Amino acid sequence: GAFLIPYILFLIIAGMPLFYMELALGQYNREGAATVWKICPVFKGVGYAVILIALYVGFYYNVIIAWSLYYLFSSFTFELPWTNCDNSWNSPNCTDPKLFNASVLGNGTKYSKYKLTPAAEFYERGVLHLHESRGIHDLGLPRWQLSLCLLVVVIILFFSLWKGVKTSGKVVWITATLPYVVLFVLLIHGITLPGAYNGINAYLHIDFRRLKEATVWIDAATQIFYSLGAGFGVLIAFASYNKFDNNCYRDALLTSTINCVTSFISGFAIFSILGYMAHEHKVKIEDVATEGAGLVFILYPEAISTLSGSTFWAVVFFIMLLTLGIDSSMGGMEAVITGLADDFQILKQHRKLFTFGVSFGTFLLALFCITNGGIYVLTLLDTFAAGTSILFAVLMEAIGVSWFYGVDRFSEDIQQMMGFKPGLYWRLCWKFVSPAFLLFVVIVSVINFKPLTYDDYTFPLWANRIGWGIALSSMILVPAYIIYKFMNVRGTFKERLAYCITPENEHQLVAQGNVRQFKV
Repeated sequence: GAFLIPYILFLIIAGMPLFYMELALGQYNREGAATVWKICPVFKGVGYAVILIALYVGFYYNVIIAWSLYYLFSSFTFELPWTNCDNSWNSPNCTDPKLFNASVLGNGTKYSKYKLTPAAEFYERGVLHLHESRGIHDLGLPRWQLSLCLLVVVIILFFSLWKGVKTSGKVVWITATLPYVVLFVLLIHGITLPGAYNGINAYLHIDFRRLKEATVWIDAATQIFYSLGAGFGVLIAFASYNKFDNNCYRDALLTSTINCVTSFISGFAIFSILGYMAHEHKVKIEDVATEGAGLVFILYPEAISTLSGSTFWAVVFFIMLLTLGIDSSMGGMEAVITGLADDFQILKQHRKLFTFGVSFGTFLLALFCITNGGIYVLTLLDTFAAGTSILFAVLMEAIGVSWFYGVDRFSEDIQQMMGFKPGLYWRLCWKFVSPAFLLFVVIVSVINFKPLTYDDYTFPLWANRIGWGIALSSMILVPAYIIYKFMNVRGTFKERLAYCITPENEHQLVAQGNVRQFKV
């Protein structure tokens, strides 16, 4: 409940305005994330930064989809493999949930952190083989089962993207609509379970003390950009294929609203199950509540295994995860492919080959994430690849469009497309509110950084340094390109500056000394 307050606030003051800005930017200029910066050449590094971030995310996001596929294959049995302790991967200490009671935990351990249930052991020992790794320094070889699943995922992505929006547009009809059907089915069934009311009540309860924690605000800000896709170059890439007079204002409002309402409704499906789990094990809701992989691959499958017709519910749930994952991964890979293909004509001429190269490259690098210690690599990438760096990239994007290209000129571009200018609210958000908010979140996220951990494992100092190196590798492209561009333009200091910040189609005016960007 406390999370919803900053989430809705950030949606209104940053999510929607920046979503609208990226759609309009891509639609007007008909370019990908890098070449769209012909409007202000010195900021082209922002485009390269978001493309690199999208590529990093592809390295580990496809692994999560591969896990979903592995779970889906494993669900086609009369008895789900995570229901008992009689499997080859189970440890001697595995605890049957039917015999479980609160006294088993001891030492104040939350049920969600209890790693000896069949579901937890299936995930960590049966799928990941985490028990065979001592840490990030001891990865081992890729698991062949997950390698095959990852290969299938990458092949699906390649054939969904190889012809551009001609194929991806058709695939999206399935990957975008099927999850809604499944979500609705899971929600209806979830709210009928015993204890569901308590879970929903916990979901909607607002603990105002949590609002004092910086992590709640940072998580809400990051989640907005992840769920809306702003800052990854995805929106710019897809919008570049729109008709010039398409009403992207309507699209921005509808899409961002539907997206966040979907997130809100999915909370009911999740917390009804958490309430049911708490009821079954006679523990508090907060003891079963968790996030990330623990929720999706341990608690939810465990809850499903207790339902009548558990095989059906498991298959349905993992089909939903699979389609959601492929849908999101397609967007990220399209941002990379369109962004670079628009910039380098040779890549555009050989798009199919380039798409294969990107797909195969992500497959090879993702192999590090499906080793015995692969979860440590995935956690490292998940934390650093698109955390502070994506917020920084969106901040620079907002500054580049609003302050260097100019809100007034950007508004005129929108008027050319749709026949009306953006209202005062949008212009104020673009110029002042969104950049100020993003700057604040970037600073707070850096100040509040804590050494990386995974459950009880603390990452070594060198791993944290590698993580920051990954984060900086994308952020450094922004100042690096500014220096590169400035040094490669001829003329006096003032002329160089003018060429750097003036749209490419107005460079002839710079030669005449008429520089619109120098006027306040």
